[in-house]
Amino acid sequence: MESLYILIPLSLLLVGLLAWILHWSVKSGQFDDLNGPGESILMDDDAPAPKKVSEHSQN
Repeated sequence: MESLYILIPLSLLLVGLLAWILHWSVKSGQFDDLNGPGESILMDDDAPAPKKVSEHSQN
């Protein structure tokens, strides 16, 4: 019974901390684009990147 005096405030503190973390993540835009990162890996670059040529080899 005495352990409830410690466990109940600790659990309320943990719930408050988790609620604050969820509020912060929603407010900072963590959940704005859920599909973009998953689909971006499927997109293939059709045009190859241009080769960088140094000034000395252009002569």
